[in-house]
Amino acid sequence: MTGITRTSADLDPRRRRILFRAWHRGIREMDLVFGQFADNVLADLADADLDELETIMSEEDNDLVKWITGEQPVPERYRTPLFAQIVSYRPDFDVLLVDRNAR
Repeated sequence: MTGITRTSADLDPRRRRILFRAWHRGIREMDLVFGQFADNVLADLADADLDELETIMSEEDNDLVKWITGEQPVPERYRTPLFAQIVSYRPDFDVLLVDRNAR
C-alpha cells in the first residue's frame, strides 16, 4: 500500500503519464488513493473515463482529500461513478497518520 505495484511497460503514453501523476501528487494520502486506483484500473479505462480522471486529478490535493474523506461534500460535477470508484481506494488515513507520527 505504500508504492507503485504495476509496471507501465504495457501502457500507452497517456496512461503512463496518468500513472506517474497518480503516484506523485504532492500529498502522500492522495498518492495512495490515486496510485492504488491507477494501479488497479488504469489499463481498462475507456477514453472518456481517462478524460474524467485527468479532470479530477487537476483539482487541488487539499480539496480532493477533503472530498474523499467526507470532510466536505463532493461537488456535484464529481458525483459520478468514476469518482465513487476512486473513493473506494481510500486507505485508512488515521492508521497512516499514526504510522507517520511514530517515525
